[in-house]
Amino acid sequence: MRFQRIRDLREDRDKKQIELADYLNVDQSTYSDYERGEINIPIEQLIRIADFYQVSLDYLVGRTDVPEPYSKARRR
Repeated sequence: MRFQRIRDLREDRDKKQIELADYLNVDQSTYSDYERGEINIPIEQLIRIADFYQVSLDYLVGRTDVPEPYSKARRR
């Protein structure tokens, strides 16, 4: 599965792949594979990416066009 939003968010914030790779503690080539959909992104990494950009997981994976994360009061 290709995650276009991960790439779009990175580029919109003028970040380099190596910056996100370092944040996620993976090689740059692994992060590149994430963006291209060559390998599946572990859920733990998806959560970290969503937290980094302060967006919801649903937005990150294209299930909604609303980027704001859910409020903690709504979480159970």
